[in-house]
Amino acid sequence: MSVLVLITGIVLFIGLIIVHELGHFLVARRNGVVAEEFGIFFPPRLYRRITKKGWVFSINALPLGGFVKMKGEHDSDVEPGSFGAASVWSKTKIMAAGVFMNLVVGVLLLVLLSVIGLPQIIPNQYDAGKSGTVTHQEVLVNYVEPNSPAARIGLKNEDQIIAVGPVKHLSPISSISDLQKITEQYAGRQVMVTYKNNGTSYTKLTTLQSKAVVLASLKTNNPKGYLGIALTPLTIKRYSLLKAPIEAVGLTIQIIKLTMIGLGHALSGLGRLIAGLVTGNTVARQHGQAIATSQVAGPVAIFVILKDGSVLGYQYMLFIIAVISLTLAIMNFLPIPALDGGRLWLMLASRAVSGGLPMSVALEESINAFGMLLLITLMVLVTIVDIHHFL
Repeated sequence: MSVLVLITGIVLFIGLIIVHELGHFLVARRNGVVAEEFGIFFPPRLYRRITKKGWVFSINALPLGGFVKMKGEHDSDVEPGSFGAASVWSKTKIMAAGVFMNLVVGVLLLVLLSVIGLPQIIPNQYDAGKSGTVTHQEVLVNYVEPNSPAARIGLKNEDQIIAVGPVKHLSPISSISDLQKITEQYAGRQVMVTYKNNGTSYTKLTTLQSKAVVLASLKTNNPKGYLGIALTPLTIKRYSLLKAPIEAVGLTIQIIKLTMIGLGHALSGLGRLIAGLVTGNTVARQHGQAIATSQVAGPVAIFVILKDGSVLGYQYMLFIIAVISLTLAIMNFLPIPALDGGRLWLMLASRAVSGGLPMSVALEESINAFGMLLLITLMVLVTIVDIHHFL
């Protein structure tokens, strides 16, 4: 089941890129601009086909996004049917279309999840009028202490704790407090632990840590638990059809705010990284690199996130896809060179400064090339960090 959910998640992720570029493609054609190529990911090409209408469809090797190549993409081009010859308003609509599509997809997915079951993942997650109804609760293991009672019975990360207690008196576990109460009650005694691993249930006998050992450990740098695990609570809520859109919009605003905060940290780290490289300050460079890369995810991290989400079920997978869609919208709206927002704000700023005249081809190409180089450098750095962290 989790493999199917993972495959679905990967397909949906690629679908986000297609939807984004489809927005550019459709709006460009609607405004008289010739779209020459529709590409998934960035070159070099892996697959290329010329459609009956003359435009090229391609699948490429670098999973950094996608693109629509339009005729005459420079702002100063004047040939009929070119992007440059379109009005400023038409260009604005074309470049903003991808952002709009990803924003709509993200909100619609959150509306759907609010109706069928919305995972509570974000700390202090927005809750429309505190009206959500809890439909599912469980706790998953996210850390197992070495040589602990949990480790001795083979508990692993992402296992679900079902019940704990003496033989024939097992108590169901649906929250962290449930586990804390039952393990403290039977501290130092033998208990049965029922847990689920990859869909298979196990019931095993182990002896909990004594109260004396646990209390003594709290005074050290290595505190212990009675069972020796840390848990992640997983809760799913449903909302009425009237509340679902309100929940989706409120949660979208919360995600946008959190993304902007994370982006601010990433830019701060990137600034320190660059300053460290320029000045030769190794500590500043390493610290900046750690901050910058901790706030962004490359292809490897995205795959790991989708894989972990697939274990939790389709609702968590859809939530991850919704967040990625909203993040794509945000990133492509901001004035980041080489991305849609960078091109849009560069065009508007240059025309405002020059009295409505387009910038020169050389200047536009230089700025976009620098932005693309910076983007690829950051993605390579993030991918290296992701490989070191996850693999």
